[in-house]
Amino acid sequence: MPMTRQQFKQILVISVFVAISSFLYPACAEQTEAANHDSHSSQNSLDWPGIYYGFLPCDDCKGVKATLALNKNNTYILITQYVGKSEREIVEKGKFSPGDKSNTLVLSPRKSTAKKLYFVGENQLIQLDDDGNRITGKFADRYILRRTDVTDPSPVHAH
Repeated sequence: MPMTRQQFKQILVISVFVAISSFLYPACAEQTEAANHDSHSSQNSLDWPGIYYGFLPCDDCKGVKATLALNKNNTYILITQYVGKSEREIVEKGKFSPGDKSNTLVLSPRKSTAKKLYFVGENQLIQLDDDGNRITGKFADRYILRRTDVTDPSPVHAH
């Protein structure tokens, strides 16, 4: 599936943010890695930093385009757009931490108290409800953000 210009722009903005954050806060990232070295959490059990993309369900629009960048220094940036309702992109920045349950992350925005919970899987994040449980129902499989900065190895062709 080819990437649209807007998706490319979102990924480019997030990549620049990730690069700047890594440059400005390298000591913080090193301290975080050292602190988590001996503990088991979602952060050190999987390769979680990266850019994740998804098209989430929406009650009053066609869907929510979501791009989430998780940085090694425990900061994030989330860009969302309500397709069919508005062309406006909403940018949210904040910090994240391991959740109470195994392999979960809690996103805490800077300008709000509304936290978001995700289950960390192999190259994907699954949005959870407010109680930390997987969302069920007709659209349950659409609450997934897939990592977009990972490339699959090219298939080997025999000639």
